[in-house]
Amino acid sequence: MDGVTLAEALHNRGINIRYLGKIAQMLAKVKQLEYLYDIVVAELLIRAAKHVFTAYMQSIELMSLSVGVGHFLNCFLSSCQVPHPQQVPDEHGSFSPWSCMACSRESSRPLNVMELYTRGDYGYFLYTAVVALTVPHWTSLVPRSCLVVVGHLQGRTSKRRNKRKGRINPFSNADSTEWANLTPKLLWSQLKGELKAYFDFELVPDSIDSAVEIFSLQKISLLRSFCVKTGVQILLKEYSFESKNRLTFFEEDIINIFPVVKHINPRASDAYNFYTTGQTKIQQGYLKDGYELISEALNLLNNVYGAMHPEIAQCLRMLARLNYIMGDHAEAMAYQQKAVLMSERVNGIDHPYTITEYTHLALYCFANSQVSTALKLLYRARYLALLVCGENHPEVALLDSNISLILHAVGEYELSLRFLEKALALNIRYYGPKSLKVAVSYHLVARTQSCMGDFRSALNNEKETYAIYKQQLGETHEKTRESSDCLRHLTSQAVVLQKKMNEIYTGKPGATLPPIQIQPPSMGSVLDMLNVINGILFVQISQQDIENFKAEIEKRQLKDVSPTPSEEKTEIATVKQS
Repeated sequence: MDGVTLAEALHNRGINIRYLGKIAQMLAKVKQLEYLYDIVVAELLIRAAKHVFTAYMQSIELMSLSVGVGHFLNCFLSSCQVPHPQQVPDEHGSFSPWSCMACSRESSRPLNVMELYTRGDYGYFLYTAVVALTVPHWTSLVPRSCLVVVGHLQGRTSKRRNKRKGRINPFSNADSTEWANLTPKLLWSQLKGELKAYFDFELVPDSIDSAVEIFSLQKISLLRSFCVKTGVQILLKEYSFESKNRLTFFEEDIINIFPVVKHINPRASDAYNFYTTGQTKIQQGYLKDGYELISEALNLLNNVYGAMHPEIAQCLRMLARLNYIMGDHAEAMAYQQKAVLMSERVNGIDHPYTITEYTHLALYCFANSQVSTALKLLYRARYLALLVCGENHPEVALLDSNISLILHAVGEYELSLRFLEKALALNIRYYGPKSLKVAVSYHLVARTQSCMGDFRSALNNEKETYAIYKQQLGETHEKTRESSDCLRHLTSQAVVLQKKMNEIYTGKPGATLPPIQIQPPSMGSVLDMLNVINGILFVQISQQDIENFKAEIEKRQLKDVSPTPSEEKTEIATVKQS
C-alpha cells in the first residue's frame, strides 16, 4: 500500500531498492498493476527528495532549521509557484514577502518588519531580512532601520560563536543562506537529475502538480512518506496544497526532526521455526496442531523480544484467525484486539499492517453482534487507506465491500449501494471484467437493488454474475445454479411489477403498485458473505460425503493388499518348483 511495505516486499525477495527504476518501467506496461506503478513512482520521488533534502540541510543553521525545512516542503509540495511573492511595501515598511512566513498566529495580517524585532521574534526577523538581502530586487524594499538592527544582531551572534571554541555546528556552511535560494523549479530539476543518476528513471512531469495528475498521486500521501523517511515531525492540522498565492508550511508547522536510523531485525529462529511449522499444519488441515505450534511460537517471541514486537502482533493475528475458523468468535476478538493495540504501538497508527488489523477486528466484532463497532472500525480503516494510498487500490475495494455488507445488514440500502458500485468499478479495473471477484460484486449490487425495488437493474447485474460463473465454473457448479435461481426470482418479481405498472398506465380501476416485499437479510447470511470476500471459506461436508469417503478409502486399501494376477502366477510357479 505504501513505500515501506513495497521495500519490505522487495527485500524479502532479494531485490535491491536501486532497481526501483527498472521495476517502474516494467510495471508501466501492465494495465492491471497501475496502482502498483503509482506507488513505485511515489517511492522513487520521495527517495530522491530525501537525498536532495540531506544535502540541503547542511547549509541551514540551527536557528533557521524550522524555516528551512518549511521552505523545502513548500518548494516540494506547494502549488505556490514563487516561495516569497513580490508585492509593493506600504508606508510602514510592511511588504508581502513576509505575509506568508511572518504572519501572526491569530490572523493573516502581514507584520511590520520592525515589529518582529520589537516583539522579540528574532528568528523571524533575521530570516526575513536575510532572505530579502539575498534577493536583488528585494534589497531596496528593506527599511534602513531594519538593516541597522540586522547588523547589530549578527554582530551579537558572531561574538557568541567566538566564545564557543572547539564546538562545530554540523549544519554550518560558508554560505548559510544558500538554502533560501531554492525554488520549486530548481528543486524539481535536482529531483529529475537524482532519479536519473541513482535509479535510471526518466521523470517526464516538470512540476509536482503535473506529477500528481499524471501518476494519480496525493500530496498528503507524499508528505506522510517524506516525514516518515526524513524524521520530520509537523503540526497536526489540515494543510492546503492547492493555493496559488499562499504557502502551505510555516515555521510553526515544523515541530521537530527525529533521527532515522537503519538497523537489522534479528529473528528468533526457534520461534520462527515453530511459526512456519504451524502454518504448514494449518495448510494440511490440522488446525489444532497448528494452533498449538503458533501458541508456542508466541511464548518464545515474548521471551526473546519482550512485550512489544511486530512479529508478536503477527502471531496474535494468526491465533485470532484460527480461533475464528474453529468457531470461537469471542476468543478471536480478544486476540485481535491485542494485535490491533500492538500494531498501533510498534508499526504506527497509519501503517498498512494496522489497517489490516482493523479490518480483521471489524469482522470478528460483527461475528460477536457488535455491528456499530465493526462499522466504525471499517470507516477508520478506509480513512487511513485513503491517507496512505488513495482510492485507486484493490484494498479500498475490499474495504468498500465490507462496509456495504454491514450497511446492507442494518437496512441502509442506498449508502450500501454507493460503496458497492465503487468496489465494483475498482474490481473491474484491477481484476478484469470476467473475474470471480467481479461476479461477487455484481451479485451484491443486484441483491441491494432488489431490496430497493429496482428489479430491472438488479436483473441486469445478476445476468453479469451468471455469465461469469457459467464461463469460469461451468453450468453445473453450485454458484452458477444459485445465480440461475436468483435470476428466475428477479425475473418473476420484475414481470409482476411491470404488469401492475401497465394496468396503472391503461387506467384500470383499482390498479395499484404492489407493496415491495423486502426481506431483511439475516446476520448469518451477511456473515457468510463477509467470510467469502475476506477469503475465509468453510467447506461443508455432509454425513453422506463422509461415508462415501470412508468407503473409497477401504476400497483402495483392499486393492493395495490383494495380490495382482501376475503375482499369483509367480507364487504358484514357485510352489511347483519346490
